[in-house]
Amino acid sequence: MQHFKIFIELTRLNKPIGFMLLFWPCSWGLAYAHSVNQDTNIFIYYLILFFFGSILMRSAGCIVNDIVDKDFDKKVKRTKKRPIAAGKISVKHSLFYVLILCLLAFLILIQFNFLTILLGMGSMLLAFSYPFMKRITYWPQLFLGITFNWGIVMAWAAINNNISMEIITLYLSAIFWTLGYDTIYGAQDMSDDEIIGLKSTSIKFKKNIKLFVSIAYFLTTIILIYLFIEKIKINLSYFFILLFILSLMFQIFKFNKNEPASCLEVFKLNNYSGLFLFLGIYSNIF
Repeated sequence: MQHFKIFIELTRLNKPIGFMLLFWPCSWGLAYAHSVNQDTNIFIYYLILFFFGSILMRSAGCIVNDIVDKDFDKKVKRTKKRPIAAGKISVKHSLFYVLILCLLAFLILIQFNFLTILLGMGSMLLAFSYPFMKRITYWPQLFLGITFNWGIVMAWAAINNNISMEIITLYLSAIFWTLGYDTIYGAQDMSDDEIIGLKSTSIKFKKNIKLFVSIAYFLTTIILIYLFIEKIKINLSYFFILLFILSLMFQIFKFNKNEPASCLEVFKLNNYSGLFLFLGIYSNIF
């Protein structure tokens, strides 16, 4: 039972916001692809596969991140009790879990076409490179956006077996969404990160962090409007996309960089933002 508890802490399965933020972009890509190829059975089947794939890859990514950051995590108040940093589990044992999780994710990946498999293998390189970014650049949140939203392109390719400019446009919008919400998330650790020498957009723009997040969310919104302007009418789709945009505006108003609890609370609101946009894209089919 103790080993199971450590595994849950290690993979953050007790904090579903992580894998949901990986899953929602996949659902957007599938919903957008479904508007072109309206095979509902395939859509639902792929939605389930991407959901479990998101859980597996997020779990593996968390372990790799904790292995790479174990020495830094010991010095940060929020992360010092993580299993590897606290010495509850060895690196060797943790790597074994990574291998198992990746093998299970690969079994899901091979259910798709060859293009999607290639894209999926490429995403693993991005995912396992991410933990090193905060050491070399003030823009790890941008790299996370590129990584976390790759599922949009994969989901489109899974149904249509190609890559279109439309789906790249949606992907670009999602990158700025992640850039915004992860900057809010990173504000929790600014003091500790500065002391130990880690970098982030939260630190780079700490004097104007609300302005920076506002710009990121504005770009998300403008790109979405550009993509959907000719497809959206005053209907259910319009309502949900409006809710998505309003949720971003609310986050900007609500979070306080000097209150870590506020940053975490606002960050978690993006689970609803992701759901709103999924419903907006999906309801546009009807």
